[in-house]
Amino acid sequence: MVGKLDSLTFAKKINMRKENFFQPTTSMPTTVDEYLATLPGDVRDALEKLRRTIKSIVPGAEERIAYRIPIFRLERDLVGFSAQRNPQKRLCSFYTMSPPLVKAMKKDLQNYRVSGATIHFIPEKPLPAALVKKIVRARVKELSVKARKYKS
Repeated sequence: MVGKLDSLTFAKKINMRKENFFQPTTSMPTTVDEYLATLPGDVRDALEKLRRTIKSIVPGAEERIAYRIPIFRLERDLVGFSAQRNPQKRLCSFYTMSPPLVKAMKKDLQNYRVSGATIHFIPEKPLPAALVKKIVRARVKELSVKARKYKS
């Protein structure tokens, strides 16, 4: 009988751990400004610069938090960005949301770490505005082609 009780107690502890694992320890930001406010100064500055550059190309894009990161949307998700939460890594990411686009821009991105559709950089070496503008313009064009294709 004691063995069953112990295993039951163990099972309850495991379930409690699972429940707690999926509960966020702090409230999640609901706006891009809230998201940026949670970041250290230099990381926030790098991502705010990226944000301003994106907005200069698509001023009418909707900004929102999706997938726990800031996303720009023009009928569909356009681009996004985030910062690594690990203070030792201090890594920023720019999500193009288009592996074919990243592949096509391979030469422009040769000095950056790229994984899939994501470009990684550190706050001390932010992405050049010209490169960000080129990517955002290409994404706008890519989404407009997709939209026309689906409307036909």
